[in-house]
Amino acid sequence: MPNKKPHTFTAHGGGNTADRCRTLGEPVAASLGLRIWDVQFVKEGSVWILRYILDRDSGVDMNACVAFTRLINPALDAADPVEQSYCLEVSSPGIDRELTRPEHFEEFIDAPVTIQLIRPADGVRDFAGILASYADGIVTVRQEDGTSRSFAKKETAKIKLIDSIDFDAE
Repeated sequence: MPNKKPHTFTAHGGGNTADRCRTLGEPVAASLGLRIWDVQFVKEGSVWILRYILDRDSGVDMNACVAFTRLINPALDAADPVEQSYCLEVSSPGIDRELTRPEHFEEFIDAPVTIQLIRPADGVRDFAGILASYADGIVTVRQEDGTSRSFAKKETAKIKLIDSIDFDAE
């Protein structure tokens, strides 16, 4: 159900909408033993979506999402950090979670990932490998042949964890 917000922006604070909503949601998530994996404020079709993606070591189930939703809704209404109408979504990052923030990359060094580029490099847009490093916005993966390949994060469309890479598969 969309939250209706007036078109005059009344919330204060630095950062973009997602950053403001992350700041608002972090203590709510912590009170439930959760952490915020990501916050996205995106337009999908004609609808704005405020998406909280939650995580915890034991996993996130529907009950955790519902509990967070019940607590974040009144906080969002009181703080009014979003200028326009939007739909609130709360979910877990899932197994094939997208890596978006520096701490995500640091946590998953040596994990298998897929990288989709915005524009093809050498005629190829999709790559898979083992996340070797992330520093200063540069993602490096080890490829099947043992070589490393680096990509500027800003040139990627998505970087996602995958279950495994079988370099020996035909």
